[in-house]
Amino acid sequence: MTVVTLEKKNTGKNTWKHLWQFIVRRRTFVLGVVAVLLICLVALFAESLAPYDPIETDYQAILKPPGTTGHLLGTDKFGRDILSRIIIASRLDLSIGIICVSIPFVFGCVIGAVSGYYGGAIDSILMRFVDINVAFPFYVLVIVILAVLGPGLMNMYIALILVGWISYARITRGEVLVAKNQEYVLAAKALGYSDWRILIQHLLPNIISPNIVYAMSDVVMCIMAGASLGFLGLGVQPPKPEWGVEIANGREFITIAPWLSIFPGLALAVVGFSFSLFGDGLSGLLRPKD
Repeated sequence: MTVVTLEKKNTGKNTWKHLWQFIVRRRTFVLGVVAVLLICLVALFAESLAPYDPIETDYQAILKPPGTTGHLLGTDKFGRDILSRIIIASRLDLSIGIICVSIPFVFGCVIGAVSGYYGGAIDSILMRFVDINVAFPFYVLVIVILAVLGPGLMNMYIALILVGWISYARITRGEVLVAKNQEYVLAAKALGYSDWRILIQHLLPNIISPNIVYAMSDVVMCIMAGASLGFLGLGVQPPKPEWGVEIANGREFITIAPWLSIFPGLALAVVGFSFSLFGDGLSGLLRPKD
């Protein structure tokens, strides 16, 4: 009985020891996970955390500086609380990043896997279409689509999704071209497995890591794109709070009320840095060991 108790105690100590060693070895990953989780929690409970209604105006509190009683980050030209608008906007900006990455991620991986696996005419047709899209800068294509569809949140989602899948298709195709000649794929073919079973159950799980790592940086890019389009008036429309819109609203008061643009810009920078940190740590974690 004593021996068993000691073994249990040692097991517990070893578990905490291994956890600490993992944190020390993967500091970037752990810091990124913590930062991203905190951002997600703020976005999830935004309405509870915001001290004021982000749309409610108060003409007796116009352009109050940071630190004013009741307004930690000050107010805007309509007397709306800046902190509340930043917190509420976090949900919208984070949803832009997640939605505009997850859908292109799935679609691009499927297209790239089919193109790389079958090759031939299918590969040529799909990759020529990809090449045509790659020939134009990302923002040019997005703005062209928005010029046709019109400004607005839903149209911005459509534009970012239509353009965003290209990179995932190219990455997946390159990985599949190498992996489809590996022994485990040849063995699956010899066993008579269908092509879709080989693609879904064997190829994609083994080549998906580069796409996952890229997706973390792509979340940052989509959030930045959403903010940029909001700044240009092509994305989220006022009075709905969004960081890019908030920065744009502060332009005319940049000399007398710089906090209108500074604090939304800082929120954007913190989220971008957090996801970049997480992506960098994830790339080290998923990197193949020699």
